[in-house]
Amino acid sequence: MKNIITSTILSARIWFLTAVVFALAFGICSSINNNGSEWVLFLLIGFIAALIGSGPVLLAFFFVLPYLQNSYHAWQKKFWYFVSFIFFVTTCYGFIPAIFGTHILGYNDNHFVSFITDLFLVSLGLFACAMAAVLISYTHLVNFFSNGVADTISYSSIFKQLFFNSKTNIMDYQTTNPDQTEGNFIHQEQLKTNNHANGILIKGLITGLLILFMLIPTFFINNLISERQALQQEVVKEVSSKWANAQTLSAPFITVPYTEQSTDADGKIINYKKYLIVLADKLNAIGTIFPEARKRSIYKVLLYRSDVKFVGSFKPDWPKDINILNVDFANARICFGLSDYKGIEEELYINFNNERILLSPGLPIGDLGEVGVSAPITISGANLITGLAFDMQLKIRGSEQLHFLPLSANSKFSISSKWENPSFDGNSLPNERKISDSGFASQWSFNRANLPFGTVVREGTLKAKETAFGVSLVQPADQYSKTTRSVKYAILLIGLSFALFFIIELMQKKPLHPVQYVLVGLALVIFYTLLLSIGEYIVFDYAYLSAAAATITLITLYAKSHFDSWKSASIFALLLSCLYCFVFILIRLEDAALLVGSIGLFIILALVMYGSRKINWYAK
Repeated sequence: MKNIITSTILSARIWFLTAVVFALAFGICSSINNNGSEWVLFLLIGFIAALIGSGPVLLAFFFVLPYLQNSYHAWQKKFWYFVSFIFFVTTCYGFIPAIFGTHILGYNDNHFVSFITDLFLVSLGLFACAMAAVLISYTHLVNFFSNGVADTISYSSIFKQLFFNSKTNIMDYQTTNPDQTEGNFIHQEQLKTNNHANGILIKGLITGLLILFMLIPTFFINNLISERQALQQEVVKEVSSKWANAQTLSAPFITVPYTEQSTDADGKIINYKKYLIVLADKLNAIGTIFPEARKRSIYKVLLYRSDVKFVGSFKPDWPKDINILNVDFANARICFGLSDYKGIEEELYINFNNERILLSPGLPIGDLGEVGVSAPITISGANLITGLAFDMQLKIRGSEQLHFLPLSANSKFSISSKWENPSFDGNSLPNERKISDSGFASQWSFNRANLPFGTVVREGTLKAKETAFGVSLVQPADQYSKTTRSVKYAILLIGLSFALFFIIELMQKKPLHPVQYVLVGLALVIFYTLLLSIGEYIVFDYAYLSAAAATITLITLYAKSHFDSWKSASIFALLLSCLYCFVFILIRLEDAALLVGSIGLFIILALVMYGSRKINWYAK
């Protein structure tokens, strides 16, 4: 009963002192942010909030402290187990504001960084407050965990034993009774057995916490990957801006002014001018893309030159609500739209109605964008009724992507290139395509029925950009996306590696210190930084092989040095190699990744269960 009262008083003492320290820290920080005003109010609020919020911790102390006191461990270990428990609790409390601030309030676009930052700062602050209370109650904790034996030991000796000697057991301070009965001996043996089982349980819990702790650096690695990817995109953008950006080409079209009439509220007729957009009746476009890879620093930028030919005719179907007599054919212009002037490699001419016309920069309307070329033409309504043929050849350059706008009632687009990794994107996929190691060839076809506009459209109503289609030249080695996918499996590698160490240390009875687990975890985490850095210079597959080989070799040699057995080290090397191969297969797979991953994890779990079946968990 005395121990229960002592543990209760000690639990309340640490709980109350933690609330006091938290209130002081909260009051000081809040008063500084508010220029020193109302610090007493902040102090009171912090104290009440700490008492209420830490209520579950007080209940946990009521069970943890007596459990640690009755365990068969030296008082030093009991003390550090209690500190570890406080660290675990404060980390759990740190998740609450981190999740609330990042995912509910959404005050930061980079959720990973803000989540980890909030978790670290809040957990560190709460842990500091709790440790201040522990240090204030230090002598009481030592006497409690040593069952009063520490009263006969100097405090300097206690300090040395706490930080430099963790092997001392409280039984060393107790005198041995030579007349100890056989019943007491059996009781002590049973106590050792129970404490052995409890030690395995505590070691398992610590290992689990270390697995979660080692996942924290992976968030920073994800952030590093994003930074390197953003840097690559900046380099690509810089080179592309000097060469030419991705191009979207329209077919040739005609713009003509048109006078419309309307009546105002007073019945007065108002004339105002608008433009009509006349699209081709038939169009055939044939294009060839010539890719060029340029290096800038360690990055590769994919550029291209293209040769495109347009052949077609204008023969519009005039809507009934448009009076052709109000069309100003004298000011008609032939136009062509694109995305970037810098991509024009030579002067643009169009053969229109048997006349060679030079196109100059500028568009009379902005429906198809602000960038384009045009020239005045001479036409009449009668010409358009009979039809006007045209053809146009242009050489244009761009970067990564080439798109087209199907501005014709009936059109066919044929695009080919020697690039073997195309990505067909946009609003429409090709009707026909052929991809091989020597390049690709693709073809799109459109007609009146599958386009949302006719051959004559009023200004401001043409939504042609929504119909854009084309091809992107994809670089086959996208190391950043693959590295990001590999980081997602970090919990698999770290968790199974720690579980393997835990099982082998139990079977060989050569325990690893938590610091050694952390070192192994850091080696597993550094694998991703190696993968990221090496992958920027060589192909991802070879980078993965190099980083995995280095990590496996390091951990294998470390296991050999600890277990002093090449057999155990070989087991680590084999199983780690299988794990890295398994993750590599999951990275390469896309559609079947979930199925293969689930089956693989099931098999791994079965092997772990089979390998741990002979472990004497209770030391009977």
